[in-house]
Amino acid sequence: MTGEKKKLLPIGEVAHLLGITTRTIRYYEEFGIMAPPQRLDGGHRVYAREDITRLKFILKLKELGLTLREMQELADLYRIHQDTDRIMPRLLQILDGHLRHIDGKISTLGSLRQEIAGYRRRIAEILQQDDQAPTTDKETTHDFR
Repeated sequence: MTGEKKKLLPIGEVAHLLGITTRTIRYYEEFGIMAPPQRLDGGHRVYAREDITRLKFILKLKELGLTLREMQELADLYRIHQDTDRIMPRLLQILDGHLRHIDGKISTLGSLRQEIAGYRRRIAEILQQDDQAPTTDKETTHDFR
């Protein structure tokens, strides 16, 4: 930088900018996935552009389904190596695990959908048969299994 000061934003502005609460930012700091911020003389937290970029990354990881523990693991790796290229292989492993988990859920939901559709079809057939049966035959019980 050529003598110009870094622009620092207070926690409230950062929270508003990112659509999160100040409590969320403080929680990420407490949990160790955000470094402690700079503070003004009165103890108020302020954040530089790099801090905001990191928060955006954390929010993206959260959106992708990473747990706080997984994010903490990545943060620890970054603290050790100070190089994002060193955490990317681990991030890929974590994302692959999440993809496998989602694929399993999709498969389970597909099976459930087929089961529900079959059950619905059987009920509709029974109702159609009941509508076509003479009035005296409508007192029968049905096996919906």
